[in-house]
Amino acid sequence: MARVRDIPPEELPPDLAAIYRRFAGEYGPFANQVAVIAHVPAALRHLMPMLMELREAKSLSKRHLELAIVTVSLLNACHYCVAHHAPFLEVEGVSREGAQRLLDYATHPELDDLDKLVVEYAIAAWERSNRIPEALFARLRVHFSEAQIVELTLRITLCGFFNRFNDALRIEEEVAVPG
Repeated sequence: MARVRDIPPEELPPDLAAIYRRFAGEYGPFANQVAVIAHVPAALRHLMPMLMELREAKSLSKRHLELAIVTVSLLNACHYCVAHHAPFLEVEGVSREGAQRLLDYATHPELDDLDKLVVEYAIAAWERSNRIPEALFARLRVHFSEAQIVELTLRITLCGFFNRFNDALRIEEEVAVPG
């Protein structure tokens, strides 16, 4: 159970309730997270639509985005985020076991060279953002536009925010409904 109570959408003004329901219904299995974020209307109003808009834009491949997210979540030991994003990565061709081993990217048999670059960058951007070698950026620029690099960096650091947020407030993984 989270450290704060869940806010149901019925307690929110209609515009925020619509964002809440859309995010919880379309974005993924993050109902417990959005129920806690709802305590801060500005966060609900801006963060959730931004995430949905970024997903719809598809500026980055889903595989590379999920590699970055799962990597940062593993670094932070955020079980909530790893549990929620590893299945997205599995759809992109990386097994659940492979997702758990992303930090060993250099010898990872399920990753190609570009995948390894994304994982390497995610680790560098999260762990030593003020000391990322120019050579790493040069390698990124071969494969990604500047806008994609900015978005990748945004998603890496935003993932770290969500990792800390989820863990600090003890947001629990949603119970899967048998289907």
